[in-house]
Amino acid sequence: MSQKVAVLGTGKIGEALLSGMIRAGWAPADLLVTARRPERAEELRTRHGVTPVSNPEAAKTADTLILTVKPQDMGALLDELSPHIPADRLVISGAAGIPTSFFEERLAPGTPVVRVMTNTPALVDEAMSVISAGTHATAEHLAHAEEIFGAVGKTLRVPESQQDACTALSGSGPAYFFYLVEAMTDAGILLGLPRDKAHELIVQSAIGAAVMLRDSGEHPVKLRENVTSPAGTTINAIRELENHGVRAALIAALEAARDRSRELATGNKD
Repeated sequence: MSQKVAVLGTGKIGEALLSGMIRAGWAPADLLVTARRPERAEELRTRHGVTPVSNPEAAKTADTLILTVKPQDMGALLDELSPHIPADRLVISGAAGIPTSFFEERLAPGTPVVRVMTNTPALVDEAMSVISAGTHATAEHLAHAEEIFGAVGKTLRVPESQQDACTALSGSGPAYFFYLVEAMTDAGILLGLPRDKAHELIVQSAIGAAVMLRDSGEHPVKLRENVTSPAGTTINAIRELENHGVRAALIAALEAARDRSRELATGNKD
């Protein structure tokens, strides 16, 4: 952990990553940050003890660069960085939809690039981070990326060809659950419950169900069937979900998210 790591464009996810790395044993003195606003950079220094630097300085100094800016800002950032990044630097991209080839074409030949799609549960150390190697990234580079992102949750290696699908399922995934909780809360209010009680009931049910899915080893169909007694309340609810095409809507929604990720890769930002 003596290598220097720089997080460029340190927003909420970047800060969560920094915080997790420090808790995992990284020395704040080995962590560099860049931010668009000077007051944001100073806030990060005060809160975490890390060192704010400019983007070119980060490129020259750090052994690993983690680029966390928005996809539409990545081209401009690489234009700024490319004259300063030696070919032995590891570049980790956290931008949705942008392939490793986008970076390899703009950086020195042979520069190792690793693509990571994480999600907002990084803020509570429960992220799912999906990791893919670029052309020049080795197993050692992947292991280093896993060490970094493992500080804020779980990691999974996949071929880069599967990244758009992972973005649809996992990168955007928390939003689908928030959307479902929002809808169920409204339903609870309609059924006569106060909002705070409906929210507590649903959130704890979601946590319990997630832990059962993770720890039981059972297929979700089996777990659902365990709750679904003949002619009971649950089967009536399931029937309505099927009648309204909820399963088909979810599949279509994830396909739309995957397609949008592919569009981002082609430069379509609209």
